[in-house]
Amino acid sequence: MQAVETNTKAAVLEKLNKKPLIIAGPCSAETEAQVLETAQRLANTGKVDMLRAGIWKPRTRPGSFEGVGTKGLPWLQQAKKITGLPTTVEVATGKQAQDALHFEVDMLWIGARTTVNPFSVQEVADALRGADVPVFIKNPINPDLELWTGAVERIAKAGIKTIGLIHRGFSAYGNTEYRNAPMWHLAIEMKRRNPELKIINDPSHICGRRDILLEVAQKAIDLDYDGLMIESHIDPDKAWSDAKQQVTPEKLAELLDAITWRKEDADSKEFHAALEQLRQQINHLDDEMMQILSQRMSLAEKIGQYKKENNITILQTSRWNEILERAFRKGEKIGLSNEFITKYFDAVHMESINHQNKIMNA
Repeated sequence: MQAVETNTKAAVLEKLNKKPLIIAGPCSAETEAQVLETAQRLANTGKVDMLRAGIWKPRTRPGSFEGVGTKGLPWLQQAKKITGLPTTVEVATGKQAQDALHFEVDMLWIGARTTVNPFSVQEVADALRGADVPVFIKNPINPDLELWTGAVERIAKAGIKTIGLIHRGFSAYGNTEYRNAPMWHLAIEMKRRNPELKIINDPSHICGRRDILLEVAQKAIDLDYDGLMIESHIDPDKAWSDAKQQVTPEKLAELLDAITWRKEDADSKEFHAALEQLRQQINHLDDEMMQILSQRMSLAEKIGQYKKENNITILQTSRWNEILERAFRKGEKIGLSNEFITKYFDAVHMESINHQNKIMNA
């Protein structure tokens, strides 16, 4: 019996080390028949590595479907026996983690609503202490890398050896295009800080609708993510939760076929030589920009001195609007988006304010 368990864990780790790692399954386990049919149809595609299903569903407001609970775990056990696909579920409490392990779930993930609460993460970590199970951690709902990092550290201190990251987007005021704004720069920074951890993308929760899943999934692959977690249901429009963002197993296979799968490197010497030459040019331009920005801040300090001598406020809204409007006009002509210009000039403006503030209050 022990040898079988060891081989099973080895097989799961082998799948987790595969790139791309594809995890798929319904947002919620609804009935045994639905789980088994979904698993079989996903297995038939030959493109899925692990089966996911929501057993406990944390919802924003009471009254929504909050999952079938523990009774759904044997359904996943049966699905694994039939298809050979390892299983993974989200856990938010210590009891849920223990129940999942009791029913031999192969991998656990911590959801965004749990990652945001260090007490909840610690409860799950304590329940998993000494367990030999991979744990992936979704980014917190709010854009806070320290919370995400803290969750990783808590799970690692519990002795969990295999830890991964799931990027599912962040809540953002005014966001209209996505259900959860991807904020790619935050995921990239998290990956930079933790290069040893696998990171997969959850386009289902970023998009909130199936028509833009491919676009987001492709961008994740272009950014060298290790895989995807996508929600799949046998009859998406009749799903008990998140119907708009799910696709059938067959549509999922079509989506995966449509992705251009990138590789990290090429063996060509010509490629590396050309890339190195271009990167050196970028380095030189970056150095020049740093020098120019330093000169700009020196001018900002002189302006700060004049404002101090004349008792004038640092922020001049009309001047700031003038700078932005001028930048937008120029940016349109040279192929720079308003979004980039706004972020760039916001950063420059705040640095300028900081320099002026030191002069004003010296």
